[in-house]
Amino acid sequence: MQTPEERLAELGLQLPAAISLPPDLHLPFALINVRGDRVFVSGHPKQTSEGAIAGPYGKVGAELSTEEAALAARDIALSVLANLRAEIGPLSRVAGWSRVFGMINSAPGYDQQHLVINGFSDLIVDVFGAEVGRHARSAIGVAGLPMNFAIEIEAELSLA
Repeated sequence: MQTPEERLAELGLQLPAAISLPPDLHLPFALINVRGDRVFVSGHPKQTSEGAIAGPYGKVGAELSTEEAALAARDIALSVLANLRAEIGPLSRVAGWSRVFGMINSAPGYDQQHLVINGFSDLIVDVFGAEVGRHARSAIGVAGLPMNFAIEIEAELSLA
């Protein structure tokens, strides 16, 4: 059986560097919070390959299309995996993805949030397989997100 890292390579995907926060940004919480065999992933935006915060910014359904937002959600999955690996080591330690919660900065009347978060969910299942990667999920539209992010995704998972 392939490791998640091997599966990422097979898909031609690379994880960005672990997040590098701007010096003036104060976050009084952990982006990845390990408690025993449980891991809580704080809301993540997309990161550049160097680990800098990269948005996207604005409202989905106005500044971003559903397709653009779904691709960004896929990139957010890579950001989450990069930060997770920096905290726990090999991604093969993940025993199961429990829950994913996606928040979409939505233009008035926009109702395709579920399609946006499919970009995240599809990648997690593709990398970890159906048994480990399957998860419960919610996708909601919000009037705004911190720093005007278009998408923010959090998760819960368990370790072996």
